[in-house]
Amino acid sequence: MTETMKNPMEMSAQELYALARKREEQEAAAKEEAVREQRQALREQRRELVRRHRKELAALDREISKLGGKVSAGRASRTVDDAGPSQVICEIVASEPEMSIGEIRERAAAAGLNVKNISQTLGYLKKQGRLDSPRRGVYRAA
Repeated sequence: MTETMKNPMEMSAQELYALARKREEQEAAAKEEAVREQRQALREQRRELVRRHRKELAALDREISKLGGKVSAGRASRTVDDAGPSQVICEIVASEPEMSIGEIRERAAAAGLNVKNISQTLGYLKKQGRLDSPRRGVYRAA
């Protein structure tokens, strides 16, 4: 007879403990699977919401453009053709011999870039060797 078929009254303490432990593991795995499925469903729901949001924003941006207005700053409104933010920042810094973070931030914002994480981007570009920093808070093209 197997452990699951035995009468619990005939099982030793170790067998009961092992059976209980196995049951706990099965329940934990079932809970984890349920959470995983719920998380996946929420991610799908989020993707759909973001997709609809982008579609609606694009429609509004088209209407604003038709009326001759400027589109608000964001990904779709970059003034540089399909260049990533790092490339745009490199071009901004290369336009002057040296630039402070404040000047770079102003020009990046004017170019339609999100300047929220500009310091991290500058550090990344410096680490890549694309920018140089002669002193703290000042950058130049490498």
